[in-house]
Amino acid sequence: MSNAVDQGHVNVSIESSGIATVEFGHPLSNSLPGKILQKLADSITELGGNDDVKVIILRSAGERAFCAGASFDELISIKDLETGKVFFSGFANVINACRKCPKFIIGRVQGKAVGGGVGVASAVDYCFATKYADVKLSELAVGIGPFVVGPAVERKVGLSAMSQLAINATEWRSARWAKDNGLYAEIFDNVEDMEERINGLADTLSKSNPEAMSMLKTAFWQGTEHWDSLLKDRAAMSGELVLSDFTVNAINAFKKK
Repeated sequence: MSNAVDQGHVNVSIESSGIATVEFGHPLSNSLPGKILQKLADSITELGGNDDVKVIILRSAGERAFCAGASFDELISIKDLETGKVFFSGFANVINACRKCPKFIIGRVQGKAVGGGVGVASAVDYCFATKYADVKLSELAVGIGPFVVGPAVERKVGLSAMSQLAINATEWRSARWAKDNGLYAEIFDNVEDMEERINGLADTLSKSNPEAMSMLKTAFWQGTEHWDSLLKDRAAMSGELVLSDFTVNAINAFKKK
């Protein structure tokens, strides 16, 4: 396994105003190896339990891709069902951490989002993006399917739009498409304008009633209480598929592109 699996970071900062920022990054287009997924889920859970935190901004590093999704290096190294299930559970844990966090999470999507990256963007409560933030659920193209992120994406954009993404797995959908289908709340021509709006909303929320926001969040996520088990089951489905010869060959071919 290459050292790409060991690279990447998750940084957390908390301002005196109660605005927390979680930033993840990886040299390979902000892809998400298992270690980064675990740290991301843990960081969101910890901030959710911190009374000094009023609102959370979730972002990725750099100016280009928001998130390339699963780490291909790690996918190709999976040789047994348990390892596969653990890896895909990483995405389940991040989505469930966002879902159960009692604080509103604002998403900042500066560039393209693929696969698990679309899942992360779907798991936040209010998502801002630039016009460069195209989306794609590429899982079927490498022999698996967007099983783990599917419920989060479907909750945001509806079954029709989610199935379009899942079936047409090689085609990018524009940031405008993502906004029209409810994934993004607002899109901007540049990062500076987006940052201004994010900071404005975060500042307003930091002064809002924490109890009211927590109750609102619970109401918004009503009907997802079974996701702990659902997403684990979905992770097992992906873990099984990633072992097949079809998927191994498809991932290797994809990596060579």
